[in-house]
Amino acid sequence: MQARSSKDEPIHDRHVLADVLAQGGKPRADWRIGTEHEKFGFLQHRPGDDPALALRPPGYDGERGIGALLRGLMAHDWQGVEENDVLIALTRESASVTLEPAGQLELSGAPLENIHQTCCETMRHLEEVRAAAEPLGIGFLGMGFQPKWRREDMPWMPKGRYRIMRNYMPKVGSLGLDMMTRTCTVQVNLDYGSEADMVKKFRVSLALQPVATALFADSPFTEGKPNGFLSYRSHIWTDTDPDRTGMLDFVFEDGFGYERYVDYLLDVPMYFVYRDGHYHDVAGQSFRDFLAGRLPGMPGELPTLRDWNDHMTTAFPEVRLKSYLEMRGADGGPWNRLCALPAFWTGLLYDDAALDAAWDLVRDFTPAERHALRDGVPRHGFKLPFRDATLRELALEALKVSRAGLVRRARHNAQGADETVFLDPLFEFALANQTPAERKLDLFHGPWGGSVDPVFSQFAY
Repeated sequence: MQARSSKDEPIHDRHVLADVLAQGGKPRADWRIGTEHEKFGFLQHRPGDDPALALRPPGYDGERGIGALLRGLMAHDWQGVEENDVLIALTRESASVTLEPAGQLELSGAPLENIHQTCCETMRHLEEVRAAAEPLGIGFLGMGFQPKWRREDMPWMPKGRYRIMRNYMPKVGSLGLDMMTRTCTVQVNLDYGSEADMVKKFRVSLALQPVATALFADSPFTEGKPNGFLSYRSHIWTDTDPDRTGMLDFVFEDGFGYERYVDYLLDVPMYFVYRDGHYHDVAGQSFRDFLAGRLPGMPGELPTLRDWNDHMTTAFPEVRLKSYLEMRGADGGPWNRLCALPAFWTGLLYDDAALDAAWDLVRDFTPAERHALRDGVPRHGFKLPFRDATLRELALEALKVSRAGLVRRARHNAQGADETVFLDPLFEFALANQTPAERKLDLFHGPWGGSVDPVFSQFAY
């Protein structure tokens, strides 16, 4: 009989929950970079196909479905993960390929030592996806929001947790279903050395997350028309679920640390409990009650570390703490920006002098200023007024600090280039005072003749 994992032992003490975060602390030599990105699939037009199917999102089933794509990727040494005998994910070593609710394909990359490795990993993945997708007539697009199709046109993937979230989201916000089905992001997961190091990195990255939102803003279209935003994906989070999103003002308060973050998570309503291969709907119920054995949906049950780890993934602030820090403010985009995001944050957070300089940039921001940046950037991008200038000036200062941090890291590729090369697209946008979204809007109003359809050919991977 297989021994029971410690992750399956009942938890009786809330201090165990903080220990999960404390155990994330690592010596500097063990700090790694984990990059995740999502992308939209779309059906390409093929001779003899119904033209009405062109550019539509593929469903899960069928010969041109996402399930078939996953099976095709298994030819590249990925191992299948099933739920109720349905293939829903792939794993290979310490990386995975998973499905977002409407079939957005996500790569969760391995923890790597430098951005050169991250970019190689990303390119390998995109090549494998292309090899599996081309025979099916499927293409992939990196943007922050689905530019063409309505919410009701988006398919749903056969995952139990999504059924529960789909039912709950409309009760707590008007845009949660759009978040689930029509958004894509790129994020980076970075380590910390101690509680004090975590606190400093959390504060810096939370205060500067609006800068990342502007640098990566790429979601200006809804259902084929401009939506008035540069990062509509970012705006969507403001009306998804206030209990589990936002800027977390308490992170900047005296005494913040692991215990305080645990208190926050305990007050985030639950979605589900996973037992014996099934998701049990406990949406809106309290993890505090679960910890006391009084969860209405599962009376007498106590949580395990697996339950706690699951619950931590259901909070969606701009920066999320697990056993590492997740940067969550960026829209999805083309391959070179998938490498640029980890470079930006690694330069800021993994070099002591850069971290100090970044903290100097933001340490006197008031809560009102932090919220004004977060709320204004989705619509205005670099041109958002801030103090006596605009966000563009803050973005350029942050980029310079990041570049200096990467120079000091001195991680070179075989050609002798350091990691600063991955910041080039971001400097280009900031210096031009024009986000990726504004460039697409110029194309929409010019060469594209008021159509978003060209985005699927000109910006596909």
